[in-house]
Amino acid sequence: MTLITDGGSTKCDWVLLDNSGNLVFKTTTLGLNPTVVPKEELLLCIASNEDLKNVFNSVELLDFYGAGCGTETPRKILKQVLEELFSKANVNVFEDMSAAVFAATTAPGIVCILGTGSNSCYFDGTDIHTPIPALGYILMDEASGNYFGKRLIRDYYYHRMPVEIALEFKKRFNLEADEIKMNLYKKPNPNAYLASFAQFIFTQKEINPYFYALIKEGISNFIECRILCFEKAHEVPVHFIGSIAHFSEKIIRECFKEHNLELGNIVQRPIDGLIEYYKKR
Repeated sequence: MTLITDGGSTKCDWVLLDNSGNLVFKTTTLGLNPTVVPKEELLLCIASNEDLKNVFNSVELLDFYGAGCGTETPRKILKQVLEELFSKANVNVFEDMSAAVFAATTAPGIVCILGTGSNSCYFDGTDIHTPIPALGYILMDEASGNYFGKRLIRDYYYHRMPVEIALEFKKRFNLEADEIKMNLYKKPNPNAYLASFAQFIFTQKEINPYFYALIKEGISNFIECRILCFEKAHEVPVHFIGSIAHFSEKIIRECFKEHNLELGNIVQRPIDGLIEYYKKR
């Protein structure tokens, strides 16, 4: 049996396929980004899922596509964790960009991730090219969930948020300074914690002028930093993966028109594309 995983920082989607490519089960765990989650927490998170626990000794191939897996050290950590639990499996750990490409296109194009974090690559039809490494939520991640969460908290504390929106924001979240600092500097997954505040923007029925300006600024920054850096940016379609992209489609289209860019596919959940990719294999 083959277990494939789309591992984001907020949550991970797991799919088990039998040897004929038939779906056995789907399940979800919390995010398993090895750059921000300690090894012990990674082990506990996976081991506490009953569906996964039941197949620890029967999975033959495990392909994990994960956020934070773009460099060697975190890949090794996660591979060790998975091999310890799935003792009979051939375990492979890939960067989440690979899953994004499989879910978005088979033709040349630029593929972007806008979820808890953000990233981009150029796919030439065969190989993935990532000339700019993803350095995470502190230094990069333009237009991601944690980017918008960070902006909301800053705007609230600096009194840049419109009064009526600030009152609603305060009702919805625990904005005590000690609570925020504890989650950012002492607990695992600070990027996912920041991204949880972005729900305040993207669950609204209407995008008010404040939210619109915030989203457009983030998308514009992402275009400048993560799309226009590619020589073929104006020659190939640009695809997006992730919930932030899904909910920001209208503003993305506006920004693309301003930059004369071609918008390709927008896929909210790459796991569905991964399932089809593996079934064809």
